[in-house]
Amino acid sequence: MTKTIDVEIYGQRYSIRGDADDAYIRRLAHFVDDHMKHLAEGMKTATPSKLAVLTAINIAHQLFESEKKRAQGEADVERRMVTLMESIEEQMPTSLFR
Repeated sequence: MTKTIDVEIYGQRYSIRGDADDAYIRRLAHFVDDHMKHLAEGMKTATPSKLAVLTAINIAHQLFESEKKRAQGEADVERRMVTLMESIEEQMPTSLFR
């Protein structure tokens, strides 16, 4: 069921429409708000739109880095699995494979 959830991000109120849980939407909004505030601390002057774009770039970077780590982890698991299978095959008597 689609509903509207009001949130505040960097001093602006937004009405978010969707099916997601209220707490989840508020958590997302809080995450974005925190990132914008953190970036604003390091800047002398910044418009909300500039902060929003920089925040989006930073969050996209975090997403890409997480995806890269996940892919590397999967590759590591696959390499370990192949090594384990080779080790098992070396330990098994050859008569079992005929």
